[in-house]
Parts: sequence; C-alpha cells; structure tokens
Amino acid sequence: MFIASLVAGLLLALVPNLLWIIGKIIGIFAKYRLPYAPFGYTALGLALLLWGLVAYGYNIGRWRLDVNHMEYSHPDIPSEFKGFRIVHISDLHLSTFDGHPEKLQRIINTINAQHADLICFTGDMVTIGTQEALPYTAMLQTLQSKYGVTSVMGNHDFLIYGNRFGGDSTAHVAAVEAFAAYQRDTLGWHLLRNSFIPIIKDSAKMTILGVDNKSCTNQGFRSTNTGDLDAAMQGTDGFRILLSHDPTHWAAEVVPQTDIPLTLSGHTHAAQIKLFGYTPASWTFKHTHGMYVQDGQTLYINIGLGCTAPFRLGASPEITVITLR
Repeated sequence: MFIASLVAGLLLALVPNLLWIIGKIIGIFAKYRLPYAPFGYTALGLALLLWGLVAYGYNIGRWRLDVNHMEYSHPDIPSEFKGFRIVHISDLHLSTFDGHPEKLQRIINTINAQHADLICFTGDMVTIGTQEALPYTAMLQTLQSKYGVTSVMGNHDFLIYGNRFGGDSTAHVAAVEAFAAYQRDTLGWHLLRNSFIPIIKDSAKMTILGVDNKSCTNQGFRSTNTGDLDAAMQGTDGFRILLSHDPTHWAAEVVPQTDIPLTLSGHTHAAQIKLFGYTPASWTFKHTHGMYVQDGQTLYINIGLGCTAPFRLGASPEITVITLR
C-alpha cells in the first residue's frame, strides 16, 4: 500500500516551489521585489532534506528490521498452548529483494532464530507475478517452525496488477491457481483459502483459519473480495486465530459477526512512512499498524517485510513474535 506515501512524497517535493511562488506573489501585491536569496537557500535546503530522506529510505530504511515481541492472553487458550510462539510476517513483495538476496536471507535467518512453534504469513508474497518468487524458492523453503508455515492470499497474490492477462479470465484463474499450488506444493506451506487447519498439542487443539483477500472499504485502487469467512469457520470451535490480509475485513465482518479472539493482518505497510507514531496510512485506513482491541476481539497488523515502492521511512520491516498465555 503505497498511494498515501506517494502523495506525501509529492507534497514534500512541491514545498520548495510553493515557497518560491508565495514569495513572488507577496512581491507582486506589495509592489516590492523581495530578496531572492533567502527563498533560494530555503528551497535548496528543503530540496536537499527531501532527497536526503529519500536516500535514507532507499538505502537504509527499507532494510532495517524490527523484531517486535508481544504476549497475547485469552481464557479460551488451552493450557497446553501456554508459551506457544507464533511468528507473524506479511507482505514480502519479493521483487523488493532483486539484487539484494542477502537481505532476504537475513530476514529468514532472523525468523528461524525465534524458534517459532508456528509461522503465519498474511499475504502478498509478490507484487505483479509469480516469477518474482522463483529466484527465492530455496530460501523460502528453509523457513522453520514446529508446525510449519500457514499462509493466505493477499490482493497482489491474485495477480490483478500489471495487466498481464488482459481480458482472458481463464488464463488469469489458471495463473492464480498455479501460484497457490506453488505455495502448497513447492514451498510446502499450509495455504488457507477460506479454510482452516487444526493445531494439535498434547491432545489439546486450537484452530488457524484463513481467508482470501477481503477488502471492505474503497482504498483508491483495484482489489479483490473473494474471502469467505463463513466457509473458513465451518466446522471450527475452541480457540481460533484468523489470518486475513486486509485489516478492513476485521471491523466490517469479523467483529460484528464472529467471536474470533485474534485476527492477524498486513496490507497497510503503514504507508511505508511512520514518524512520531503518525503514518499517512491513516488517510485510507482506520487501523494502520500494531494492535487494536474491540469488543474483546484483537487485531494485529504487521506492516510487512517488503516494499511496493523501494522506500521506507520509520515504518521498518517487521517480524512479530506472539507468545500465547
């Protein structure tokens, strides 16, 4: 999700020119030729600041890595799952790492170092097409946890951007199914498409549900809405965790229609800009990053590991480690 960050960048880029224009207007109405130098130096300073921020976001910010630890308690968690560790990751956008495979390897090494019981990936492995994932197959296959990797499909995973398929819906459906098969068969992940998987530990059970992308608000770009929460819930009981890529799904359907205690999402990237707790993603999303609680139900939004635009400022790539209590 980069539209908000793009708008913010354009506004910043316009500041030097706006300052010069304002100075000219003041000079016209005051019938006084204002000295140009102060405006020139200010414009130059702002331009240098802007490009400095862009350079930082491109060369450093997008490679910084935050490992965020949190504990989650709920009375329905079976005692056998006390201390169960879930690593939540999202939005790999694997083309991010073209030319920098060592950056992805560092991420995978860091994930494996958490000694997770379960890894949950909440979608957007690629940005445009399946081919972005192929160079990194061997790396992705090394992700390790006791109960493997569960995943869902994000909006980009439905290959709807880039106009590769034109109007041929048959080819498009086939490509999406092939990408789903890549996750299941090649990577060995438990891809949940409006379905669930039980996790059994010492005869106790919890259930991981997953839905296809479900965008429940207008976000200014084309998206998908094939998520079926009723189908995913069918036959489930006990303590449940839902993986749903787009966090707008939580407020629109999960909270009002279910009692699912914990939902994990991604998608927002926090607009890839987060300064002093503020992110331009709030222009589009009510829930932008981190934890939210409503009516006893919890949402956690991971802001992702990759980029749709090669830039992050303050919104560092994130690995979330959730320990159940």
